[in-house]
Amino acid sequence: MILTKSMTLALALSTALTGPHDSLRQQLDALVQARALSAALVLVRDGGEDWSTAVGYRDARTHAPADARGYFRVGSVTKSFVATVLLQLSDEGALGLDDRVDKHLPGALPEGSPITVRQLLNHTSGLFDYAGAGIPGWSARDYRPKETLYDQTPQELLAVGLSKRPYFEPGGGWHYSNTNYVVAAMLVEKLTGKPYAQAVKERVLRPLRLEHTLLPGHDTAMPRPHARGYARYNGRTVDATRMNPSLEFGAGEMISTTADLATFFDALLGGKLTSQSALKQMRATLPASDGMRYGLGLQEFRLPCGGSVYGHSGGTFGYLTYVLRSDSGRTLVLSANPYTGQTPADALPKALGTVFC
Repeated sequence: MILTKSMTLALALSTALTGPHDSLRQQLDALVQARALSAALVLVRDGGEDWSTAVGYRDARTHAPADARGYFRVGSVTKSFVATVLLQLSDEGALGLDDRVDKHLPGALPEGSPITVRQLLNHTSGLFDYAGAGIPGWSARDYRPKETLYDQTPQELLAVGLSKRPYFEPGGGWHYSNTNYVVAAMLVEKLTGKPYAQAVKERVLRPLRLEHTLLPGHDTAMPRPHARGYARYNGRTVDATRMNPSLEFGAGEMISTTADLATFFDALLGGKLTSQSALKQMRATLPASDGMRYGLGLQEFRLPCGGSVYGHSGGTFGYLTYVLRSDSGRTLVLSANPYTGQTPADALPKALGTVFC
C-alpha cells in the first residue's frame, strides 16, 4: 500500500537466470528456511515463454504447499491500473494532465487548491498520506485486526489525508502518498460516470482477458488458492489475510496473480493501452526514494549493469509484490509473504541483477 524501506524486496538471488531454474528456487527456499518468508510465487516471462514456481507454504499451521497459480493482494500495484485509465481519458480529451483537479472534481480538495492531475499521479501534490497518519485502523504500518475490517469510504480516506498539513506546496517536492490515488480514482469515477472498479474492468481487465484480477471493494475474502499473509500484532505473528480493501480503494485494493500482472505490464509498457505520447509521459520519472524514480503510476529501478526496468511495487499486510519489465520485454513478477525473519537490505539490486543483467 505505502512505499517504505520495510517493503524492500525479500529476495536475494545469486545465480544467473540463464542457469538452471532450480538455482532460483533454491534461493527462495533458503529465505523460507530462514523464516524471512512463509511463501513466494515468482514468474519470469521472456520471449513469450513463462517460467514460474512457488516455494514455502500457504498456511503456517498446516504447511500446505504454496501454489504458483495463487492469488495475492497486490497493494500499490493498483496505482498503475488507475493511472492507465486516467492516461486513456487524457488521450480521449476528457482531461489534461496539467488540469487542476478542481476543474473536474470541484469541492474534493480545499478551495483554490492548485494541485494538478499530473501532481497526483507522480506524488508531487504534497497531500499528506492518510495511510501514514498513525490513526488506528488507517495506518499501513501498524496492523490492528479489528480496525482493518472496518468499512471505509473514499471520502473518509481523503478526509484523513486533508486533516494533516501538506508535506509541501504542490510541485515543491516528492513524497509518496496514497491519498493521491484516492483522489485519482475519484477522478476516474467523475469522468466516466462509473465506479472506478468498473472503469478498470471495462478498459483494462476485459480487453486483456485478465480473468484472475479482482477489485474486491468491501469483500474481505481472498479467492482460492492463496498463501495466507502474516503480520506482527502485540508482539505476536498473526494471520492478516482477511482485510477490508476499502481501506485502500484506488491506492491498493486489487488482488491478482503473477500471470495476469505480467500480461498487464507487457501490454502497458508495450504501448498497447495508451498512446505513445501518454506512455512517454508515464515513463518520465523524477527522483523519489531509496534509489527509485517515479513517473505517472510507474516506478523506475536502475539496474546494477546499467539501464532501467519499469513497473510497480506493492505492499499491504502480509503481502509484498514487485512487477518489473525491461525494454527488451523480460518481465519479473514476485509475490512474497514476509514472515518473522530478517531480509537483506540489498536484496532488490541483487534480484534485478540476477533476472535482468
